[in-house]
Amino acid sequence: MLTREKASDIFDRIRRLSSAGEVEALFMGSRFALTRFANNAIHQNVEEENSIVSIRTNFSGRTARATANQFDDESLRRAVVASENLAKVQAPDPDLLPMPTAEEANSGDESADKSVRATRFFEQTAAITPADRAEVVKSIVSVAGKHKLTTAGIYSTSESAEGIFNCRGLANWHRQTLTEISITMLGDDSSGWQKLNSPDVRKLDPRWLAETAARKAVESAHPREIAPGKYTVILEPAAVLDIVGFMFWDYSGVAILDQRSFLNDRIGTQLFGENINICDDAAHPLQAGSPFDGEGMRRQRVPLVENGVVKRVVYARGTARKMKNSEYAAKVGPIEPTGHGFPLPNEMGEMPMNIVFGAPENPQTVEQMIASTERGVLVARLWYIREVDPYEKIVTGMTRDGTFLVENGKIQCGLRNFRFNQSLISMLSNVDAMSAPVRAAGEESFDMVVPAMKVREFNFTEATKF
Repeated sequence: MLTREKASDIFDRIRRLSSAGEVEALFMGSRFALTRFANNAIHQNVEEENSIVSIRTNFSGRTARATANQFDDESLRRAVVASENLAKVQAPDPDLLPMPTAEEANSGDESADKSVRATRFFEQTAAITPADRAEVVKSIVSVAGKHKLTTAGIYSTSESAEGIFNCRGLANWHRQTLTEISITMLGDDSSGWQKLNSPDVRKLDPRWLAETAARKAVESAHPREIAPGKYTVILEPAAVLDIVGFMFWDYSGVAILDQRSFLNDRIGTQLFGENINICDDAAHPLQAGSPFDGEGMRRQRVPLVENGVVKRVVYARGTARKMKNSEYAAKVGPIEPTGHGFPLPNEMGEMPMNIVFGAPENPQTVEQMIASTERGVLVARLWYIREVDPYEKIVTGMTRDGTFLVENGKIQCGLRNFRFNQSLISMLSNVDAMSAPVRAAGEESFDMVVPAMKVREFNFTEATKF
């Protein structure tokens, strides 16, 4: 595995090999292991380790990258030459800023940065062996057997390091572990699913995940079909994550500049219900990931939505400078880099990647939401989500792996799945209740800290055949 000391030595060699005005190196190293199971048996076990360096050179605004995954002098020389040759044929970018100094990049809340470094790497996770994963899969299969179900899924573990060094003294480094379990339980005409990950393996309970997925498969057997329409819907956290994730690419200064954000002309307005509060917070204890962005800038905590009012978006360094004296800045106030940029060069600019929903004043469990619902639908998971209207943020998709009819405060039966067409603006304006936010994982979006939600008038357009 790459270490900070080894990366620093490699960067020193890169600098000696380069004739560019500026040089930067992004390092990424990982050790990843995966145990895959299906039909109640392990059928694949793989492990890989890889490290790469991505070298960016800059000649007076002309910049480009090249990568290498071998670190001998000749391999590094070829990558440096490739980066420099590519840069020299680029048109100069008048908006490209000099690479940040260590002082500029590390300004902000240093205590948050220390908190991230202290809580994202766990020896217990890094030490997991194939035999350990096999024992966990054995317990999952035993749950499937007990309920006469068939199970499939994955159990993966990883150890990673990433860093950024540049010629202006910047040298940031981050280590992290991650373990992830995804379980599908299959009946004759039903299914259940659970997925979760954490840097700390002790935060995962594989048997509870398996039992929950099995219960959903058993309880949704012999599903009924009901007419599509607008229903009160209880969305479990994974379903919330996968649908709301489609709006966060728009919380970007570049998206505002390009007139492709649904927040254009809406920042400062009451767009969602007063009970909706959202921030981006890389240091949150339930979050994961690096404390710095693709340019090495420390990630700041950014309140995005307060009491339903859209307050801010995030900015990379170049975006902040471009927008600083604009008419937009006159409306929203001072604009500074927030530490959310992607590695340069890129066309996307920036994006909030550590979304945290605020806790409601009176959190409810999913069971309490069910008990207070006269008639509605409980949804465990959404999938195959696509955007229909980018400005009104209307998305379409389907339910999956556990859809239930709720009547008179109780789950009555499983339902055939629905297709939905739903405005996210409308959805987040019609939230009647929320649970305490939890770390959630899905398949359509990135991991977030989100609550379960009870939503009025969720729009199901048709029932599926399964």
